[in-house]
Amino acid sequence: MSWPPPTPPARGSRQERKRATRRQYMMRRVTVFGALGLTVILVLILITSFVGSSSKTAAPTTTTSTPKGTTTTTFAPSNPVIMSFVGDTDLGNTPALAPNASTYFASVQSALTAPIEFMNLEGTLTDATGSKCGPSSTQCYAFRNPPAYAQIYKSAGFNVVNSANNHSHDFGSQGVSDTSTALSAAGISQAGLPGQIGYATEGKTKVAFVDFAPYGTTNNLLDVPAAQALIAQAKTQAQVVVVYMHAGAEGSSADHVTGQEESYVGEDRGNPQAFAQMSIDAGADLVVASGPHVLRGMQWYHNHLIAYSLGNFAGYGNFSTSGLLNLSAILNVTLSSTGQYMAGRLTSLVFQGQGQPVLDSTNQAATLMNTLSTADFGANAVLVAPNGQLQLPAGAVVATTTTIKAPKKK
Repeated sequence: MSWPPPTPPARGSRQERKRATRRQYMMRRVTVFGALGLTVILVLILITSFVGSSSKTAAPTTTTSTPKGTTTTTFAPSNPVIMSFVGDTDLGNTPALAPNASTYFASVQSALTAPIEFMNLEGTLTDATGSKCGPSSTQCYAFRNPPAYAQIYKSAGFNVVNSANNHSHDFGSQGVSDTSTALSAAGISQAGLPGQIGYATEGKTKVAFVDFAPYGTTNNLLDVPAAQALIAQAKTQAQVVVVYMHAGAEGSSADHVTGQEESYVGEDRGNPQAFAQMSIDAGADLVVASGPHVLRGMQWYHNHLIAYSLGNFAGYGNFSTSGLLNLSAILNVTLSSTGQYMAGRLTSLVFQGQGQPVLDSTNQAATLMNTLSTADFGANAVLVAPNGQLQLPAGAVVATTTTIKAPKKK
């Protein structure tokens, strides 16, 4: 049936029939124009609703792809944090100390320019005697530098130091106390003793360093629930959380990440891969490590970087420098103020003399780490380009990349 229904034929006079026809015509016009008006109103309502909702919704984040397939989130993060990391460090063992200790890092100083610099102190800063080693022991090592050496580390740029390792208690409780006092006096943040979190601030971004080793005298990586709780605590106190682990077997044959529990001289040294991934899952933004005394590969895990070992950084007769143990590296990382990866660079080093680091233009460390990363992590390997920049796997999501070079500290 059509609408409106047809008007029945008019009856009566011719004038009445005309009036009826005119009324029918007018009713049809009203109906047509009414329908058109209603359509216009509905269209205007839809347009207004779309414009209103668009004005209230932030523009979507756009992305671009690098040649490697890395997805780069194109926003400008505020207050990014730039950090440098090195591995195990000592300047000899009293009384056999580096003769040029105050200038020992001169050859690599150009690569140590980040506002936040982290090192693992593989020993103590104390004048105490009576080490953990017996007088006739030939397989026990106890390391100590004078407390004044804290200022040498500070002058080189290091402002965060780890004590979660197997040498922090070489000279007992006195050695631990003296080390903490010396670091504090030099303005260096310490991390890794039981319950201890180190903090550093760059601009408006606060960074927490939660450090672990497989010992009850440190934050213990073998106690996973306690480790998770400490990482969660750090997450409530800082915008960025870095986890350091002193884990895994030792020596030139320990360069691969096995994915299994590792041991050395009868000690359980943990499962570095499982612990690192747990740390990211628990809230860490970055994981770095040393302890094996040799370089290991790097992995991309849930859009976060894990560097499994930076090896040794400096020594004076403290560490072997034969074979692969002669290679070292400085890792620079930039994170956004919310912990998202932005950029990274690896500087290759070699040792000269009894363990002094120097720059290596042949990039042997980067070549070794690329081989290890590919073998151990496959499609999730993080590689080092010829210019030192880190190359992430396809599909990695990062914040807008930025230059890694930081202004020199005042």
